[in-house]
Amino acid sequence: MKNLLFVCSRNRRRSPTAEQLFAGRDDCEVASAGLASDAEEILSSEDIDWADIIFVMEKKQRAKLSQRFSAHLKNKRVVCLDIPDDYEYMQPELVDLLRAKVARYL
Repeated sequence: MKNLLFVCSRNRRRSPTAEQLFAGRDDCEVASAGLASDAEEILSSEDIDWADIIFVMEKKQRAKLSQRFSAHLKNKRVVCLDIPDDYEYMQPELVDLLRAKVARYL
């Protein structure tokens, strides 16, 4: 079983969509969190320690993640999905993008 963590800035649209989308699978546990101080669920070092694969939505989020949590990222796989903040929660186009981009890691 893989632990998947989806990270974006405010954890309101993209990452929660990913969490919802993959939560029903039998082969993984899923969580989402944000890097901003006003995120719905703020990313913690415990989240990172729990995760087998960390997915960020944009390159700038990977940079912030590395700056804040570098000690916890050793031996962690961080994947940038390159999904811009152009979508609403559970928007069909976002769902399609997430399915296509995450599938190869499952």
